[in-house]
Amino acid sequence: MATENAEDEMWKSVYDKLKKQKSLDDIAHEKRIQQVDGGFFERFGSMLQEHSELATEQEYQENLRVHEAAAQIIPHLSIGEGESTEIKIDETIPEDVLGEQSSDTISIDNELTISSLDSEQGEGEGDDKSDYFAVGMNIEELYSEILYEILHNVGCDVSYEVGQTALFSYIQEAFKIPNEKHNELLSAAERKEPPELLLNVEVIEAKDLVAKDSNGLSDPFVTLYLASNASRRYNTSVKPETLNPVWEEHFALPVSEKNCDDMLCLEVWDFDPAETVREKFGKIFSVKGVRGARKLLKEIAVTATMGQHENELVGTARIPLKSIPSSGMTMWYSLDKKSKINRRGVVKVRLSFGSEKNSQVAAQEYKHLLQVLLLHELESAQICVWNWKGNFSPQGDVLLTQHKIQSGLSPTDIALAQWTVYSSVHRDHPLSFSVFSQLLDKIIKPLQLSTVAEDDVKMFWDSTKKLLPSCFATIRKIRKRKVNAKVAAQQLLEVLNIISKLSCLEPPEGTDLFPSNMYGWLSYKEEGPNWDIRGTLNDAVAKGARDWFRYILENNTKQDDTEEETLIYLNKIIQLVRTDLQKAVEFYDKMFQEVVNLQYAKTLYNLYQAEVATLVEPQIVTICKSLKKISYEWNCIPSDTTSEPLALGTKLFELYLALQRFVILGKGLNPTESETYHIRNFHKWFHGGVAQWLDIAVFKALQRIDKAVELDNLTPVDDTVKYSSSALDTLTIFHQIKIFWDQLNWPDVEGSYTFIAKIIDDICRCCVFYADKVDHKVDGMGEIQDSYEKRFEVTREWCLAINNIDYVGQSLKPFAEQLGLEDILKQLADIRCLLEAQRCRETLQTVLDNSIDTVKNKIIELLETVARKMTPAMKKLLIEGAELLHQDSNSIDKVMRYLDNNLATLHEELNEDNFERILEIIWDYLGNILTDLIQSNIERRRPPSFFANLRETLELMVKCFKQTEETSTCGNLRRVQYLLEINGMETTQLIHQVHLDRWKEQQKLKTSPYGELTVRLQFQNHDLKIEVINARDLIPMDSNGFSDSFVRIFLLPEEKFTNVQKPKTQTHNKNLFPLYDETFTLNLSPEQRKVADGLVLFSVKDKDFLGMNNQFIGETFVHFNEIPDTTNPITSLSQVRLLLNRPTNFTTDAIKALENRQGDKLAKEFVKRLKQKKW
Repeated sequence: MATENAEDEMWKSVYDKLKKQKSLDDIAHEKRIQQVDGGFFERFGSMLQEHSELATEQEYQENLRVHEAAAQIIPHLSIGEGESTEIKIDETIPEDVLGEQSSDTISIDNELTISSLDSEQGEGEGDDKSDYFAVGMNIEELYSEILYEILHNVGCDVSYEVGQTALFSYIQEAFKIPNEKHNELLSAAERKEPPELLLNVEVIEAKDLVAKDSNGLSDPFVTLYLASNASRRYNTSVKPETLNPVWEEHFALPVSEKNCDDMLCLEVWDFDPAETVREKFGKIFSVKGVRGARKLLKEIAVTATMGQHENELVGTARIPLKSIPSSGMTMWYSLDKKSKINRRGVVKVRLSFGSEKNSQVAAQEYKHLLQVLLLHELESAQICVWNWKGNFSPQGDVLLTQHKIQSGLSPTDIALAQWTVYSSVHRDHPLSFSVFSQLLDKIIKPLQLSTVAEDDVKMFWDSTKKLLPSCFATIRKIRKRKVNAKVAAQQLLEVLNIISKLSCLEPPEGTDLFPSNMYGWLSYKEEGPNWDIRGTLNDAVAKGARDWFRYILENNTKQDDTEEETLIYLNKIIQLVRTDLQKAVEFYDKMFQEVVNLQYAKTLYNLYQAEVATLVEPQIVTICKSLKKISYEWNCIPSDTTSEPLALGTKLFELYLALQRFVILGKGLNPTESETYHIRNFHKWFHGGVAQWLDIAVFKALQRIDKAVELDNLTPVDDTVKYSSSALDTLTIFHQIKIFWDQLNWPDVEGSYTFIAKIIDDICRCCVFYADKVDHKVDGMGEIQDSYEKRFEVTREWCLAINNIDYVGQSLKPFAEQLGLEDILKQLADIRCLLEAQRCRETLQTVLDNSIDTVKNKIIELLETVARKMTPAMKKLLIEGAELLHQDSNSIDKVMRYLDNNLATLHEELNEDNFERILEIIWDYLGNILTDLIQSNIERRRPPSFFANLRETLELMVKCFKQTEETSTCGNLRRVQYLLEINGMETTQLIHQVHLDRWKEQQKLKTSPYGELTVRLQFQNHDLKIEVINARDLIPMDSNGFSDSFVRIFLLPEEKFTNVQKPKTQTHNKNLFPLYDETFTLNLSPEQRKVADGLVLFSVKDKDFLGMNNQFIGETFVHFNEIPDTTNPITSLSQVRLLLNRPTNFTTDAIKALENRQGDKLAKEFVKRLKQKKW
């Protein structure tokens, strides 16, 4: 995660650098760079991203606006059995919220007049308009009946709400009856006998009744009667042991018009069954409280005295008939009882007036009256279409109510009549759909319970057949309604309510709700009648979407037939379709799902995606195939690009992004089926376009890199970095390509790998191209020639060129990772196999590694060039230093200043890694120079002082380079320093170096063919005590198979111990395991004791017979550092076993140096003796 964040920061910093450096010069520089390709990368990279982000932001703002409006427009849905849907619309919502997109994007005239909508409602209906109200009754008969009902109005609301005169005037106007005829018919009506009315009473329930029995409960029943006829009483059933009984029982009490002050009396009684005293005593265990016990005792006493116990009155209620409105009422009434103040409970009753009349005649009259009054109301009040919601004027409402009461029509009869009349009127003058939705709530249950007559059922479905075309036309034309947005939402909701409720019903067999001559757009292909409401709803939604898509195509045309105009046109179509889908999601989808369980937005998307794919795919494929390929050679980029195709600019990929958002919307709407959509593979249509773009991109990248290097003055971008503008320009190209790839979001794994592989390969080649161009630019810089000499000066340009290449090269690996390479490879492993994914990874890794190595090699090549150009000055310094080091010479100072200045420039301008690299290269060059110098001067037999001076000069240079006392880590230079040290030694020092080398070789020995020597050694103050104990396994030196051995001791270097004796042990004849057991004490001076690298040499020899030519057996060394400094007796120390050895390696640097000193007698003698010891 940390690495990923670092890479993100790197790419972000690259782009931010450009935005920060916006001076006039920088802007001019950018323009000059972009002029090379007309801003190709900006148009397809950051500008395309910004355009995409702007489009996304515009969509977000539009969606937010639609969402907020929808939240206020869409009503709260509460759909259940017997429930109506209440709609609350905020009148402040802008009316255009359901309109098209804002004018700055797309503008279409999508208005459709009401007449065009309604013209389809009656499509194919012909003149089939049954005049059901004209059968068996003429207008005068109905008018007379209405006059009669006005004269005999019932209900408390008649007298003060609407006067009789107003009713006469209203009905005369509605029926269009002349005054003379009106008076004639009114006189006839007055002569008729008053009608016989009924008071319909439903005793529903009672609550909180007073307890009358000993168990704390009662056994209530209700008695009801009219005060004018108290002898005619009606009783409900008894509800045992309850204080909250529920009856729901109906009664009809005849009433007379003359008794307008009559009252309905309700009495609630507690029933007392006939029980014996014994049975009364049996209730003793169910008594509650003292009051209950008192009541039981009273009942027992009454029963014992009178033999029975009468029912007890709980309370009464009296209801004046004149308080009952004509439409009826449901009320709670308190129960009272004389001499009792406390509340006795409440009773709930439903009251209404009615009459006895032939139900068919009454219904026929009601339909005719309803038709006349509705048409009159619509005409007189000038009510707009869709606005009438079932409310009549007070006069009309009174007339309808009185007719209902005096005709004895049930609520179901009324609802069916209204359904029939309203459906008929709706065809010519559309009413509010809420009227039909509310009526269905009253009709559904009777239809489901089969309590409606067969003729009425047929009439209901015939009327429904007339209503449904308007309902489905509303759904189909939902986008083209020339109505207020709030009204449109409300209408749609009511239509869906109607469809939902109707779909719960089953029409009579043979009912053809959707005849083909009226619904030619249905997908229903079966034989026989069609009453599939749900299927028709789906077809209506699909038909509306298809019509809208066709409408969009017809009202948006291309200005010309160019490919660019085609892309603009297609993009516009997709935006319009997506806008419709978004509005479907925000406004209608929830409504459709909750009311009719239809996924509206998903249904639209299923259709739109197929239409869009059919429209767009062939045109995009054709355009992509028409793109011309470009050809070029690396490192040979033509400057004239006027004829190069640029793949129609950003329009092609703007369309790609629009389709991308469209597909993403589909996945959100239908995640389970989105993979089956054809449009999901839209990216494949653009495959040729993307490949062409990548070909053009690399070509343009090379052009821009070439121009960037040309314009680069090789100065740092700012004070915080050590690279120049061309490096930043190059990385900006890479960044723009990455932005384009991110925007592309290619969904196909295998295609993604192919494109990423090409991008990585092209970027790597661009890096190499950039390195070559930068190398060529600095070639020849820093060459200075004056009257004295020709020399090379390290310049800032050289250093920045190196840093630039390094900076660009470092971007390769993170760039590949930022392209999502690892994710693609993981997906590839899942799709194919792990082995193939690994092979692909290795292929790309090889491309990356090769490119990185090439770039690194180019950096090293430049660094070597710098070092090589500095070589003459370094060689001159070394030679003059060796010759003139300890003499006054301006030449050395001048060369040192040269080196100081150049190294300072390298240190200041190069980044840390490259500075370390060039130092290592310089060390390597120095090693080669010195090796040649050493060899040539050895051949010239230069004295040791020459090499010593050369070594000191080298150390000066090293100190100058490293600014420390440390030497370089370069192995070659360390080797040269050692050679200088060896060749700079005096002969005696060299001889001792040979002894030290042999002591070091001795440390590596594990066994010896010459035997071993056992000794003890110690320092006591300045004395060196040596105990030679014995020898073992000595090599036989005599012909008898034995040796006559002795040991001689030397202290080395000999020139430091000339005054110290060289002790010798006794000779032990014929013995290979001699026991010497001799101790020697050597007195040393303080200076001798402190000699660095002092050695004790034990030389074991075989004494010859005459003692003139002793034979060498072997020798061994002990370093002064290995000898303990202690005052303890030497015998207390551990014995030291030393392996005897002879010189074997005569190729050491020290021996070679001695051999090269041909005129040195000491060196020659030493080498001669050393070689003799070998044998």
